[in-house]
Amino acid sequence: MHRRTLTAATALGVLFSSVTLVAAGAGSAAAADSSRILPLKSSGDMVVDGVHHRVFISDPTAGQVVVTDYAGTVIATVGSLPGVHGLELSPDSGTLYAAVHDATAIVAIDTATATETRRWSTGQGAGPAYVALTGGKLWFSYGASGDGNIGSLDPNATDPGLTLGQDTGRTFYEAPILDASPGAPGTLAAGSPGQSPVELAVYDVSSGTASRTAHAWDPGNTGGGNLQDLAVTPDGKDVVTASGAPYYQAVYKLTDLSADGKYVTNTYPNAVDIAPNGDVAAGTFSWYDPDVHVFKPGTSMPLRQYDFPNTGNSSGADTLAPAGLAWAPDESRLFALSENDNNVYSLRILEAPTKAGTTLAVNAPATATRAKPLTLTGTLSSSAAFPAGTKVSVTRTDDESPSGKPLGTAAVAADGSYSFTDTPPAGGKVTYTVTYAGDDAHAGATAAHAVSVAKTATALTLNNDGKVYGYGSDVSFTAHLGTTYKNRTVEIWADPYGSDKPNTLVKKGTVDSSGNLSATVHLTRDTKVSAKFTGDTRYAAKTVTNSAYTKVKISTSLSGWYKTATAWNQKYHYFRQSKDPVHNTTMSMYPGRKYQFQVQRYADGAWHTTDSEYLALDRYGKDAVTLTGTPPIGPRFRIRASYIDPTSGDNVNTTTYGAWKYFVFTR
Repeated sequence: MHRRTLTAATALGVLFSSVTLVAAGAGSAAAADSSRILPLKSSGDMVVDGVHHRVFISDPTAGQVVVTDYAGTVIATVGSLPGVHGLELSPDSGTLYAAVHDATAIVAIDTATATETRRWSTGQGAGPAYVALTGGKLWFSYGASGDGNIGSLDPNATDPGLTLGQDTGRTFYEAPILDASPGAPGTLAAGSPGQSPVELAVYDVSSGTASRTAHAWDPGNTGGGNLQDLAVTPDGKDVVTASGAPYYQAVYKLTDLSADGKYVTNTYPNAVDIAPNGDVAAGTFSWYDPDVHVFKPGTSMPLRQYDFPNTGNSSGADTLAPAGLAWAPDESRLFALSENDNNVYSLRILEAPTKAGTTLAVNAPATATRAKPLTLTGTLSSSAAFPAGTKVSVTRTDDESPSGKPLGTAAVAADGSYSFTDTPPAGGKVTYTVTYAGDDAHAGATAAHAVSVAKTATALTLNNDGKVYGYGSDVSFTAHLGTTYKNRTVEIWADPYGSDKPNTLVKKGTVDSSGNLSATVHLTRDTKVSAKFTGDTRYAAKTVTNSAYTKVKISTSLSGWYKTATAWNQKYHYFRQSKDPVHNTTMSMYPGRKYQFQVQRYADGAWHTTDSEYLALDRYGKDAVTLTGTPPIGPRFRIRASYIDPTSGDNVNTTTYGAWKYFVFTR
């Protein structure tokens, strides 16, 4: 306990005055085009196996064939194929034939197991580059610069009957690109890669020996050059080429290589592949324009176009790899191989490519009120007209229907517009998804719009706000919850003043039939008492906070008196003039807390403060003051200890005045 002294002159003799906190909808394809990065160092050729749903891509630099599923996930790699380039799939999709240039070999790969099953040597100086099946044989091109030629073998025979030098006409400058079609059995088309002007040739190979039936330099007199790819149409009538120039995929008759049309694309055509139904996929090397163009046979306007994103560091977008297009046999997908400026390759899976692209837009207010009607509007558009009676379906997703709730359909007007009205039952984020399922001529599409729906306000009250309680009181606080939807749970929290006491959950429970929940809080400090309702799908969360003020606990006493007696309606303590009074104080403690020590003298019919100061308490909340000196005999005095918020050093309790102790001095 502190022991301190105050002289009587200071404490008793001088008179002092008293101190008193949707998004707008956008069109998007329903069939989600996707892409996967592939472990390629280069690209050569790509074919699709519709039986096993696999894609095979040759990588000449790495000497491998990478095998993916239809989602682009790599499922196997066939290695030890140095310089592998051209690929060809057997009619039953059981075998993949690969031209392995640097090993001077044709390799057979089992498509089901992705393993090599056989290898045929083509001989020194005859490293194969491209392969094609027709006329009962596998045809391959080979040869170095200035010495390109064609060879053949029978992959189904014990003795393959390898034959080189099949082109007895003018020799190609290098190994030509080859292709054939079931629609023209025994016919082989060839074109010299990278050459300007373009050089094409057609062969009758039905006898087992290649015989030129047509040959042309710069067919059609287009001035084109830098041949990148070619494909024979399924009906066996034409060959379609992709050259760096002109800026279209040129079409030539197989009979005489005369011009037979064009598919206009854009700068630097570099790929072409034709689906079994005749749909043409035409590719271009285009940084700033569409990369893939899909045409119906013989049409001049593309049915679909695809523009690759930019996944690299240059200003231009990713580009299509040469000969980087391949159809799934059922035409459900078109696979495109792209490359960015960091030499990173991606397989892009383009869904429903033979259907006209569809754009669906939806608009709705950004905010709305629960249980009030709101209207969605939007448009459905395509390059191909929609039939009368076209509809879009609407689904609402919210906290009450997190998996989505179908709401019905909206009719699409002749101008492509539609509207739909809904009354959202739940508040919060409400997402409306509009879907067009697609048809035989149109790809499906989906668009969504999120609306912030305001919930209904909640009535919540808490009693006892602003009341003052004694130290250590147990006070019952009652929260009252008004109308809600399903949640009838309330929490009552108590947060005492002071950083050392955390906000604490006192009670959590369901309100009674009257909407009430009560909890008892033990008060030793001023306390923020809160009632919390976390809300439900229809009514907003709410918190109300009250302040309950708590006095400190004060105990005082005088010692050194020789008697007590009642006088002037108070209990007085009598001290001899020669005895120093001691005033003892005990107060509920808080770090750094002081108490107000106050002495008053009665004079002229009123009490006057003679001393008032703040004195520190020890760590137990105690202090003692001894009044020394020679006090006057006769005048009445009184003394007390008080806690004054916040001048007592803290604000964790409310101002509390201690009881006066009265005394006088005698001889």
